[in-house]
Amino acid sequence: MTWGADEHVLCALTAAWWLYTRHQDRTKRQAADHILLTTLVASALPHLFKMIFDQQRPDRLTIRGHGRGVPLSGKQFDAFPSGHAVHVGALASAASRLSRRQRNAVWLVGAGLVATRIVLLAHWTSDVVVGLAIGVATERLLRRFTGYGRDMDTH
Repeated sequence: MTWGADEHVLCALTAAWWLYTRHQDRTKRQAADHILLTTLVASALPHLFKMIFDQQRPDRLTIRGHGRGVPLSGKQFDAFPSGHAVHVGALASAASRLSRRQRNAVWLVGAGLVATRIVLLAHWTSDVVVGLAIGVATERLLRRFTGYGRDMDTH
């Protein structure tokens, strides 16, 4: 389930959606432009932060968890922030323009995805919470450049 918020998967899916919308109406193209840019920026940010912060992952500090099938995740000192949470925060923030039902579904799936990062001991809870906040802030900042949501109708 954790692959659902992986940067490679999300970049491929958003790029495919972006290509699909090229012959759609202006509103859909604008939304696709915004989502693609947001996904690319949200994919780069965790790498930049991890170059600055060296926080050890919780899976390196427990033997008991590995005995119960918890795998090792990524590089040992790349706990902060959770890249998966940054991606989910950014895309869930963009989903705020969707209907209540769709928006709630995106947040529910996103919460499940980021919870796996804590359960698998890949990140501390604080890494996930801050990652979500970084993602939301990033998406909201990018709205100023893409115009996403300014003249769009909410469903």
